[in-house]
Amino acid sequence: MRKFDIGNHKPSVGQQVAILSILGFWLFYVIIITLRAAVSDWPAQEELALRRVVVTLFGIAITYLLYRLLRLFEEKALSTRIITAFAGAIPCAVAIAIFNYYMFNVYDPQSLFDEAHMEKMREYMETENYALKAIVEDSVSRFFFMISWASLYLTLSYASEVRTVERKAARFAQAAQDAELRSLRYQVNPHFLFNTLNSLSTLVMRSQPAEAEKMILNLSKFYRTSLSGDPLEDVALSEEVHLQKLYLDIEAVRFPKRLKTETDVPAELDDVLVPGLILQPLVENAIKHGVAHSKRPVTIRISATTERDFLIITVSDDGEAQPKNKSNGMNNGIGLANVRDRLETRFGSQAKLKTFHPETGGFVAELTMPLLADI
Repeated sequence: MRKFDIGNHKPSVGQQVAILSILGFWLFYVIIITLRAAVSDWPAQEELALRRVVVTLFGIAITYLLYRLLRLFEEKALSTRIITAFAGAIPCAVAIAIFNYYMFNVYDPQSLFDEAHMEKMREYMETENYALKAIVEDSVSRFFFMISWASLYLTLSYASEVRTVERKAARFAQAAQDAELRSLRYQVNPHFLFNTLNSLSTLVMRSQPAEAEKMILNLSKFYRTSLSGDPLEDVALSEEVHLQKLYLDIEAVRFPKRLKTETDVPAELDDVLVPGLILQPLVENAIKHGVAHSKRPVTIRISATTERDFLIITVSDDGEAQPKNKSNGMNNGIGLANVRDRLETRFGSQAKLKTFHPETGGFVAELTMPLLADI
């Protein structure tokens, strides 16, 4: 059997809120009964008010006990709590009705009524089962009063639980998104490292130690810079472009005569934020399909501009014109798919990657994403 420790379990509705709701309900009761007594011009208004306060204090205590009972079942299903509320309200209503009957009919009734009223009271009380009927009748009205409060409490409790679940779901969704972003981000480095080590191996086999040493130094700078930041954090566009220049310096060792680079990023966009290494697969794609397959110099160009509230970054090359049957493979490669997935995860439908082959040859990848300022 599962045990619940009220002392350690944090309630979905705070005790202060519960007590305030109890006091509010009974204050409303006192006001209504007092107004009815005043309108009916009952005698001994002060004595009636005093006893009414005593009954109210007793009712508050009984309602608090019902609250503690409901607390015991707080982690149970809502249907169980509703049944508990209805079942618990019955003895509470009966107890209040009995106490109310005692205060107004048994305890010193002479203080409440004059002789004429007392005579009528005796006649009523002498009828068969008068006390039982009076208590049962009052218990019914008290039951609905208690159920009204219990319904309010269960509503507040359930609403609080829903908010808690929604907050947890939001945290889980954010954690899942962060994990996906980390996974996609870390896919870039192994892919790039594999290609770089292949190039380095080729240089060694060709007995080109100077070029191999230069590539190793550039590779060290690239990884020291790229791995220093949090994969979930955005970076300044100037930093992202600087990383791509380091990568292009590495590839320039492989293709000293075929690779040329250009950048066209306005100074006012240097501090605009972009996902880290978002350009890496695009530049690598240009090397793989543009420079590596060409026998002439190929220029890789990185440019940036803005359009309304969006940043547009273009990575293009003027390599050889590709056959149509290769176009789909380039558009759906691992690197480009990685960029699309990262954009969708980070920005949703607000970002996109557009790729196409100009008629003059080469390949163009155009990134569009929300314009984020460095705050």
